[in-house]
Amino acid sequence: MIEKTNRINALFDFYEPLLTKKQMEYISLYYRDDFSLGEIAENYAVSRQAVYDNIKRTEKILEEYENKLHLYQAFIQRGQQIEALETYFAKNYPEDQKIQDMLNELEYEE
Repeated sequence: MIEKTNRINALFDFYEPLLTKKQMEYISLYYRDDFSLGEIAENYAVSRQAVYDNIKRTEKILEEYENKLHLYQAFIQRGQQIEALETYFAKNYPEDQKIQDMLNELEYEE
């Protein structure tokens, strides 16, 4: 469940602007703020089932966006590439400050 929560939060970070206001609110409350379905339903004066259905649809939408756009996957791959570069340069060029500065810039841009 933690892996799913982390994935949905990550996808939400990338694709939030593409969602409707209600989708954004429900996903944010459920995944970021750890509200229960009942709490969200009470806050919006809707049924628990309506909240559940909206969240499930939104999860599917987020996964579809990722399948088409691959923004999260590219972000993960960039992080892995930067980590590999850091390891390589730390081992082979530990005293080269220019390389270290460039790697730090890459990390900051991520």
